[in-house]
Amino acid sequence: MPINKVLPSFAAAVADIPNGATVMIGGFAGPGGMPSNLILALRNQGARDLTVISNTAGLPGFAAHTGQTIINQSVLFENKQVKKLIATYPVPRSMSQISAFMKAWQAGEVELEVVPQGTYAERLRAGGAGIAAFYTPTAVGTQLAKGKEVRTFDGRDYLLERALKADYALIHAHKADKMGNLVYKGTSRSFNVHMATAAKVTIVEVDEIVETGELDPEHIVTPGIYVNRIVARPKERR
Repeated sequence: MPINKVLPSFAAAVADIPNGATVMIGGFAGPGGMPSNLILALRNQGARDLTVISNTAGLPGFAAHTGQTIINQSVLFENKQVKKLIATYPVPRSMSQISAFMKAWQAGEVELEVVPQGTYAERLRAGGAGIAAFYTPTAVGTQLAKGKEVRTFDGRDYLLERALKADYALIHAHKADKMGNLVYKGTSRSFNVHMATAAKVTIVEVDEIVETGELDPEHIVTPGIYVNRIVARPKERR
């Protein structure tokens, strides 16, 4: 029987995410690589006490066109579903923009772990590669080094950073075939690629689903072995 990982709805794709789960959410900053429909489905599903691993915490209006409403991680903080955030860029550049995460963090409702962006990318990659931890010179001597092991190699200090892994990853890709092989476009290739390999269950929101065999093998970035569920965006939202 042919493998078919396509689900009928975003709600069905996230239905089994339990309270207390660790969830990676793909995307860079703007809507290009954001699995917006999966995020909204998770908000509606209502799982609580989540640990969210994401580049940002939802930047209000970032990269939006005039009149465009962007659904991002903010809806999860508005709904008080997150207990901890691991991110590289958690707050907007301007203090005139108050995000849902900022309100929750300032109220003491959410724990925050800030990670330098390069370290974040490598922690994701390590999680998918089965590497438990690695040493990096980034953040040595800063507040981000507090409580972390420091070792000296060739006269330079390095921090021990642990890999990032998750129970679920919600990511966005441009195209998928029914076996889950993925092709990316633009910023959707940023952190989504590594997240797909670092989660126990990878759920993908795509612009288009094609028959198995239609994708050019040279264009496939994420093999279907890493993908568990696929849902297509409605045409009007692509």
